[in-house]
Amino acid sequence: MEELLVVSKCICLAFPSEEHYEQCMKDAGAFRQFLTTMYSQYPELFPRQMSQGFKFHSFTPFSRKQEGFRMRRIELSDGNVYQIRPYFMMPYLIARSDEVEKALYLCKWGVSFGALTYVFGHNDMFWYRAYISMGCNSIVGATVKDPARLPEHLVTDEKHTRLNGEKVYAATVANECIWGVGLADNAGTEALTDGYGHFKEEALNLKPDYQPKSVNTDGWEHTQRTWKDLFPSIAVILCFLHAFLNIKDRCKRHKELLRSISEKVWDIYHAETVAQFSQRIRRLRQWASTITIDSVKDKVLKLCDKAPQLLDFKLL
Repeated sequence: MEELLVVSKCICLAFPSEEHYEQCMKDAGAFRQFLTTMYSQYPELFPRQMSQGFKFHSFTPFSRKQEGFRMRRIELSDGNVYQIRPYFMMPYLIARSDEVEKALYLCKWGVSFGALTYVFGHNDMFWYRAYISMGCNSIVGATVKDPARLPEHLVTDEKHTRLNGEKVYAATVANECIWGVGLADNAGTEALTDGYGHFKEEALNLKPDYQPKSVNTDGWEHTQRTWKDLFPSIAVILCFLHAFLNIKDRCKRHKELLRSISEKVWDIYHAETVAQFSQRIRRLRQWASTITIDSVKDKVLKLCDKAPQLLDFKLL
């Protein structure tokens, strides 16, 4: 399967004015000072290798689309070369930003490309390319500016969806809000590592030494392996809800039994200390031995067996 996301080799920055941009293009010292200032204020806009410094590489040729315009390139410590594009030019220099701003704003309300052509000129493909060229923003970088606010504890899951008619998995990272979404073409460890890896890349761009303490997952072993590969010291915690739902599925005809189990299971979930958690698990295991429905008993005992994996990291 082809790459689902493409890493941009262009960094778009908000120069104070076009005159300032032209001045920086003529004065390498002014350009370096501007880049250094922008990196200190908005590190999420840059690749994380920017922390190791940069050097000027070259200039792009003068644009055939925007007469007299060109950009400067910088090279990072890993050898990758990036173009510095000012905010007033669209990606690929297809137009000036102020020329297409109002038309692209209407895309937010579902206005068709054909309608944009009728009102603003050009052609349908021009507006389609302008819309697509905006690319993918960094979810982490757009959500938080202060590296100290990156979440220590994460919740993850894979959502089954389709891309161009093919089944794919949306690898989602959350903690009170969505922190990352990447696509994987299968549910194996390698594919999920690529999918969840986009969150790691964006987080490291903001904070190079970022290391979450725990991640809450379902029982899928490839998901758990993926997070251990991405962050070796992370604590993997099984989702308590998934464990309970497995029991609930066996109690569809036994509502009174389900009510009793749910009270005991969620009492465990709300334990405030490790000792309290362990004590309630032992009591649940003892009580489970009295259940006469084997399929239900097995699920409750399995929950007890997985207690160490269900233990909330914040209780440790």
